[in-house]
Amino acid sequence: MTIQYAIKNTLNQMSLLIAALSDEEYSQVSVSLNHSTIGQHVRHTLEFFTCLLEQYPQGVINYDRRSRDPEIETMARRALDLIEEIGVGLDRLVGGEEMVLEQSVGESEECIIVPTNLDRELIYNLEHVVHHMALIRVGLREVKPMLHLDESFGVASSTLKFREAQAKA
Repeated sequence: MTIQYAIKNTLNQMSLLIAALSDEEYSQVSVSLNHSTIGQHVRHTLEFFTCLLEQYPQGVINYDRRSRDPEIETMARRALDLIEEIGVGLDRLVGGEEMVLEQSVGESEECIIVPTNLDRELIYNLEHVVHHMALIRVGLREVKPMLHLDESFGVASSTLKFREAQAKA
């Protein structure tokens, strides 16, 4: 299984959730999400992918320079379209290219520079989206409690494998 395939499967789970929500539910403020919305979490994670896809040809990635498009967090259809665009972009990647990550930390405007590569950044983005899907799952209890999600939604693959092994033991 390629990293891109795993990402597409995960984003497909997110698409199924988004498609089941109205724009009102998608953008409803949730106390459980610290007064943010499912749409804001979706936008945040998708923009990390688009940031990587846009910046990797230059060999320098800086996630602080993402666009933060409010339509993605308020219009479910826009998020679904962006997931499709990300899938197309993922198909164009070869993988393994050396890159540099620029990241600001703390209060300073100064960036630290860390060597990385495309595969590592794809894995980071995959783990990042799974983490936010776990948060979305919590917020969904408040926004649309009767909506059933697959048991793997927002659960890391290592956790799923561990649970499976425990069930067999």
